[in-house]
Amino acid sequence: MSQFPFSAILAADDMALALVLTSISPDVGGVLVRGEKGTAKSTMVRALAEIMPPQRVVEGCRFGCDPDRPDVTCPDRDKHEPGATTRPARLVELPVGATEDRVIGSLDLRKALGEGRAEFKPGLLADANRGILYVDEVNLLHDHLVDLLLDAAAMGRNTVERDGISFSHDARIVLVGTMNPEEGELRPQLLDRFGLTVEIAASREPATRLEVVRRRLAFDADPGAFNARFAEAQAGLRERIAAARQRLGGVRLPDRELERISRVCAGFDVDGMRADIVTARAARAHAAWHGRAAVTRDDVRAAARLALPHRRRRNPFDAPELDEDLLDQLLGDDEPDDPGSGDAGQDDRGSEDARQDTGGSEDGGPDDGPAGESPAAESPSAPQPHEPSQQPQSERDAADQPDVAPAPQGVASAAAPYVARSFAVRGLGAGQAGRRSRAITDHGRTIGATTEQVRRLHLPATVTAAAHSRAKAPYDGRLRLQASDLRGVITQGREANLVLLAVDASGSMGARQRMNEVKTAVLSLLMDAYRKRDRVGLVTFRGSDAELSLPPTTSVEAAERCLRELPHGGRTPLAEGLLRAAQVLRVERIRDPRRRALLVLLTDGRATSGKQALGRAQRIADAWPGIGVETVVIDCETGRFRMGLARDLAVRMGAAYVPLPEVAADALVDLVDGARTDPQRRRAA
Repeated sequence: MSQFPFSAILAADDMALALVLTSISPDVGGVLVRGEKGTAKSTMVRALAEIMPPQRVVEGCRFGCDPDRPDVTCPDRDKHEPGATTRPARLVELPVGATEDRVIGSLDLRKALGEGRAEFKPGLLADANRGILYVDEVNLLHDHLVDLLLDAAAMGRNTVERDGISFSHDARIVLVGTMNPEEGELRPQLLDRFGLTVEIAASREPATRLEVVRRRLAFDADPGAFNARFAEAQAGLRERIAAARQRLGGVRLPDRELERISRVCAGFDVDGMRADIVTARAARAHAAWHGRAAVTRDDVRAAARLALPHRRRRNPFDAPELDEDLLDQLLGDDEPDDPGSGDAGQDDRGSEDARQDTGGSEDGGPDDGPAGESPAAESPSAPQPHEPSQQPQSERDAADQPDVAPAPQGVASAAAPYVARSFAVRGLGAGQAGRRSRAITDHGRTIGATTEQVRRLHLPATVTAAAHSRAKAPYDGRLRLQASDLRGVITQGREANLVLLAVDASGSMGARQRMNEVKTAVLSLLMDAYRKRDRVGLVTFRGSDAELSLPPTTSVEAAERCLRELPHGGRTPLAEGLLRAAQVLRVERIRDPRRRALLVLLTDGRATSGKQALGRAQRIADAWPGIGVETVVIDCETGRFRMGLARDLAVRMGAAYVPLPEVAADALVDLVDGARTDPQRRRAA
């Protein structure tokens, strides 16, 4: 299948530069590309392999050992043949749904059971050794695979200890990932393993968009002719990368520039020392790319723009960004040009020749969109909260109870989030792997064996079953298996859940700054959901109705934006809030029957909207246990004299009850287990 040329992709200069730098110096640590849909992220990464120089490998080695530095512990060391061969640069794709065996490798069962030999079958990490491992939608990668990548990236080796075998081999990979932030963020540990990061967005310039579409259509119509048109530019990039690799070892990093790097990293208050190291490596690669013999201020600036943004995040709601004015201030004044700097005037963009040949746009940048995919005219954004009703709140309240004046409205802010107590769904689920509730999952602690749906072989149980079934047959030195002997592994781990937050945003919540405390608690719960890889949704109720302010999503950033803009005021339609929550839970159960839900209701228990408001809410609460959804009621009532309505609501709903001040982890005992063992926690005072 023909690949869209790297040099033909427009207006993606930062992304092209980051990929080129990590190709020149794999020690930089890979690239994370963040951007909206339809911005050629995947196209550009896949095109990278075409411009990378070929590499020499040991003849007959499945792990691609370097003939100049062969791995003495390589499992194929006995099969190594004298001499070396050349192969194209490797770019191996890791599917989001890949199994652990496919990633790290496993015992070759065909040879183990058929020939009685224990032989290792290499996985994707072996295929990607000394090459690029590419993960599209890396933010959706399962946690157990993330752990494997972290180990390989940290150690540069892949070690397999399982099923009675022990193998280890080099896994020096360059990790490249692409993601859409709307679908959720990365775990901080994996985020820090990416040396460089790039934000990419589609261009809003009509001329650039026109050329993007023109090139895409030309490629689709005749890929061969289109590739021939850019063949010279592709060859030029390949030669320039090869020359930069040769030059890299001789590039000097003067103490003046090293001090500049340390000053910049300290000034931006980044965590750890990896930022300094990566910036230094990227600056040397940038100097080699431009033919310079020593690193200059421009090289440090270019490296810092790519290496620091994602290391400045302090919580999941902080967007990766860099204040370039502060960066220039920390860099200080420029120094005189180095006479041995080489071609310092070359454009960072790797496809300069292509633009000159084709008349493409010259003003590419991080805000422009490349041409590998046809971007839509209007990029869909993350879910936003519904706009408040056009009807004034006072009119809606008056329709319910015209003799009572409406409560004042406002928008409360939230304080810094704290570590929230972990809420879990009781019982044993079978949903998608995550970090919240106990479940039967594809990966985890082995707790048994099964004969149904054998996805991963339980070797000891299979051998035992075969031995028992043929105990009376003559033994000829071989153990013969039948289909009835196969046993699969049953593993228990943790699953991700749907966490639906139902928030009372009525006027009573604005008293005594309660809404500030409620928003802070919700923000803390969102951070907990982010760490546990849950889907989150937000139902709010105020005035005379309830609404689904945020449909269930994996993007806690969207939930945080919705929460920040949430107004409060008006009466309390508690019954409507419960009904809307039940409707959302019912729909989500149809969409994903295996994902269990957890409802977190934040209210003071008051109901003031409509006739018999409290009675209607209580009747719905009495029927709530029939829904079969784990529920937590967080009591937002404050003050010396309390009505206890939220506690009564929790008892009726069969829910766990938690006062708002006890949501913090350091102030709350184990909620769910405690609710089971201490009946008084569910009993009204």
